[in-house]
Amino acid sequence: MGYCGTRTLRDGKVTGLNYGEITGLALDPIEKKPLARFNPGSYILSLGSWGCNMRCPWCQNDSISRGPARFVRATPEMIIQRALELRDCGNIGIAYTYNEPLIMTEFLRDTVFPAHEAGLKNVLVTNGMASRGTLEELLPAIDALNIDLKTIREDSYRRIGGNLETVLENIRIASQSAHVELTTLIVPGFNDSEEEMRELSERVAKIDPEIPLHVTRFFPAGEMRNTPPTPVHIVYHLAEIARNMLKYVYEGNV
Repeated sequence: MGYCGTRTLRDGKVTGLNYGEITGLALDPIEKKPLARFNPGSYILSLGSWGCNMRCPWCQNDSISRGPARFVRATPEMIIQRALELRDCGNIGIAYTYNEPLIMTEFLRDTVFPAHEAGLKNVLVTNGMASRGTLEELLPAIDALNIDLKTIREDSYRRIGGNLETVLENIRIASQSAHVELTTLIVPGFNDSEEEMRELSERVAKIDPEIPLHVTRFFPAGEMRNTPPTPVHIVYHLAEIARNMLKYVYEGNV
């Protein structure tokens, strides 16, 4: 079994266990992804499955990210049909979110390309921890991504099961063909220093200073339910620091 809990070896081939197993389906405002500069004012059909290839102790969706959860089965055709039916409600496409979508590669592959052909927008909300081959295979049908840039410290990324350089490289690759926005959740004691925000915004600016960054407030969740929320003034202060390097910075959850 893979670290994500959803990938296993069958008949000599790595495959996913959560194909079409949908734990959440909702018509969300596009700003909730969050995407501030991609079709503002629109809605998008958002779906998630279960499992994740990282282990963030503050995860707000740990009931689905840590392993099998209650689900309903759906085919790509069913999801696309539902997305098309919701066009009259302002729906522009499909967002793959809630858990880490890139671990359900087969389902994504079978959904994003026919959805794209049907005129629907495809949005990935991801931690960016995927092989370059997986990302580049999907990107021709992806219109926008929100990528979590959790920290700019390699040792901190390793603690939660990630790799900083992989995420930064995938941000660079994705931004060449799709609209990309980033989210950094400000977690007390993890990534809330002025120095780290300066380094983070500098690294992002080297890729493209016009990539929007969402600086968001932590609320107690997951294994950190007893940790107080990030003080609001810290979120605003760190966002101001980021604005010294980046053109578009947004405070979130404040």
